Amino acid sequence: MEHKKNINRRKFLTTGALATTAAAVSGLGFTSGAGDDDLKKEAVISQPIAADKRKLGKLEVSAIGLGCMSMASNSYNPPREMAPMVKVIRGAVDMGLTFFDAAEVYGPYRTEEIVGEALKPLRNNVVIASKFGFKFENGKSVGRDSRPESIRKAVEGMLKRLQTDRIDLLYLHRVDPNVPIEDVAETVADLIKEGKALHFGLSEASHDNIRRAHKVYPVAALQNEYSLVERVHENKTLDLCQELGIGFVPWCPVVRGFMADKFDEYSRFAPESRFPAVPYFSPEAIKNNMALLNLVRNWSEEKGITPVQFSLAWLLAEKPWIVPIPGTTKLHHLEEDLGALKVKFTTAELRDFRAEMEKIQLMGVRQAESALQDV
Repeated sequence: MEHKKNINRRKFLTTGALATTAAAVSGLGFTSGAGDDDLKKEAVISQPIAADKRKLGKLEVSAIGLGCMSMASNSYNPPREMAPMVKVIRGAVDMGLTFFDAAEVYGPYRTEEIVGEALKPLRNNVVIASKFGFKFENGKSVGRDSRPESIRKAVEGMLKRLQTDRIDLLYLHRVDPNVPIEDVAETVADLIKEGKALHFGLSEASHDNIRRAHKVYPVAALQNEYSLVERVHENKTLDLCQELGIGFVPWCPVVRGFMADKFDEYSRFAPESRFPAVPYFSPEAIKNNMALLNLVRNWSEEKGITPVQFSLAWLLAEKPWIVPIPGTTKLHHLEEDLGALKVKFTTAELRDFRAEMEKIQLMGVRQAESALQDV
């Protein structure tokens, strides 16, 4: 195989992405005047580059969304200041994104505040998703709580923080084993009747709970981890979504930065970060799983794209109702992500890549049967 010149994230940022944005500086005006070094690189996109749309149930969204957790959560990077993140979100709208993902547990609360501030002047042009399902004490999550009265309290807080009168896609973040899923679905259905929510979603719920909830009120979207590394939901979950007409929203679609060449077998993580708790990020697992990253690098070189773009494009090619939500705090990374929308695979390419991928025995991934259960 004769490979084209390697295109990694750094090369993308210093050539294609910045050249594209430099040609479009005279655009809509949301992202100019940024204060930090990263945002000084950004320029406004005068024409949307994320025009593709997809359906989550009956909800139309951009084919790629923006996961906003890392803007305020301390899980994988230090929380960011509001002003630069507002510029990132508004810049994403300039690029054509319409789908933004938050949750009360992110921060907690801070991500919703950032999203609300950023999208308030654009509210009727975007889709906001947020999630409930946790109990908080002294600013920290202390367990799950999906009692109907707790859901209503959570939603009232969400509406205030998001500075809106409705949540377009309201998810149960994690199933509360002490509350029947029917009670949750009935409560969300009531909120939808009241206009405080428009669509119902679930995250990491068992197949049984998905079916039971869907009988009470149609589930528009299921948000689960799905990527080239974590493919557990290929065990019947995607089939279930297709059967019931539920859209699928992969979180961590670029494997927490692994597919962005952010880590390698020599990477070690600070104990206070969330990375050491991720099984596929143990030193042994990263060393083992580099075989998959190297495979993706090779295929990406052949197609003249970055591994991130390959990873997202592969997800988009799997099903027409899959909408990945990569997270970022930098507009030039988002522009790279959106390059995936231009990537096309032939049926033969998808078949050949999967055949090569499935020869690699990954370490630290979930067992197939766990896809059937609540997380």
